[in-house]
Amino acid sequence: MALEQILPSLYRVPLKVVNAFVIDLEHDGLILVDAGTPTDARAILDAVGELGRRPTDVRHILVTHCHADHAGGLAELKEATGAPAYMHPADAEMVRVGRALRPLTPTPGPLNRAVFWFFLRNGPETLPATAVEHEVTDGEDLPLAGGIRAVHVPGHCAGQLAFLWARHGGVLFAADAATNVAGLLGLSPGYEDLEGGKRSAKKLAGLDFEVACFGHGRTIRRGASARFRKAFGIDQKVTAR
Repeated sequence: MALEQILPSLYRVPLKVVNAFVIDLEHDGLILVDAGTPTDARAILDAVGELGRRPTDVRHILVTHCHADHAGGLAELKEATGAPAYMHPADAEMVRVGRALRPLTPTPGPLNRAVFWFFLRNGPETLPATAVEHEVTDGEDLPLAGGIRAVHVPGHCAGQLAFLWARHGGVLFAADAATNVAGLLGLSPGYEDLEGGKRSAKKLAGLDFEVACFGHGRTIRRGASARFRKAFGIDQKVTAR
């Protein structure tokens, strides 16, 4: 696996169908953002090893939402690292009982529909159940890595959180509130509540951040909040893909 260094203290872990991220706090250990699928835990631990770290150097696991490509590896990672998990209450409840999916519908646009029918329509409905120690709500500031704010962005998933890291001019972990695939910043291909998802994208567009990281697609390294305002701003039409 080739880790992608985004910032001096931030790495993208490119998995088969999704991204996870590692924040390296040196003597204060590591923070994982998302846990991949149930078969990705080993690859994430290998990435930790590439940084010269041990599994027990992972101190916290922030999980954006309950879908199996983001929370599927959580049980194995928690067992290997001993780290506590952080999630929104609506999705923490799902993970504790091994549920991964609520009904989704496709986002308008031919590409979105194609992705939905090929990849999301029959997505895993279960995942390995595990404990979630910390329930995190909208606007909560986590005292980690100099400050990480949780932003509730429902629509794609009722309990989805984005995380805004205060350092480096602001780093947004957008989860699946948006995607950046093939250079196209837009909505995700499937939603529990499309109108709620549009509101969440606009909510993120109102924040200030230099860098944006996505569950699916490439990182925007500069001027990310301006890109979000252009794509999702109040006076902008959301473009179907």
